[in-house]
Amino acid sequence: MMNNLFSIFDPSTNILNLPLNWISTFIGLMFIPYSFWFIPNRHFILWNLISNKLHNEFKTLLGSNSFKGSTFIFISLFFFVLFNNFLGLFPYIFTSTSHLNISLSMSLTLWLSFMIYGWINNTQHMFIHMIPQGTPTILMPFMVLIETISNIIRPGTLAVRLTANMIAGHLLLTLLSNTGTNMSNYFLIILIFIQILLLILESAVAVIQAYVITILSTLYSSEVN
Repeated sequence: MMNNLFSIFDPSTNILNLPLNWISTFIGLMFIPYSFWFIPNRHFILWNLISNKLHNEFKTLLGSNSFKGSTFIFISLFFFVLFNNFLGLFPYIFTSTSHLNISLSMSLTLWLSFMIYGWINNTQHMFIHMIPQGTPTILMPFMVLIETISNIIRPGTLAVRLTANMIAGHLLLTLLSNTGTNMSNYFLIILIFIQILLLILESAVAVIQAYVITILSTLYSSEVN
């Protein structure tokens, strides 16, 4: 039962032993309407509104010392995660963000780039950041150890948070759908209504998780400047 339950997250489409499910990661690019590049319409207005809102917020978090255009990295990350989270809600579409292969690759790459940049260009600032201001002298070695550990586990927490939230909702929907075959018509209608509510909740979770991983990545980037 448990193997069958978690098998919904396994890549299952193969041609010449190549898993094609991962191609769904890039299906989000098809959601950009062709008219976006030519004539402004409601899709362009919505896309532009969200992008400008995120740009202003990320610019505030990164501060004045950030590189010009650095906010577009995090805007791209937001839309990438958002599209893949949403695509996983559709039937027979592989959810790539429910795998650590994708989430850990993203978070580890960003974290390593932040750390390398910070320790090379702002070494003194990185050492100062290890000890919060006002820390008693006797507690300084412990604070350095705690800050080091908390810094190292950051990419893992980012990846596990995204993966766990995506898996939890899909498992709940799968469990409810499996119980529907043994129910009467009355309870089946109630079950469908509950699943619709869960689907709405999962849509909100898809947006929230994309926003959370992007905001945390932005905050980690601002700490090295």
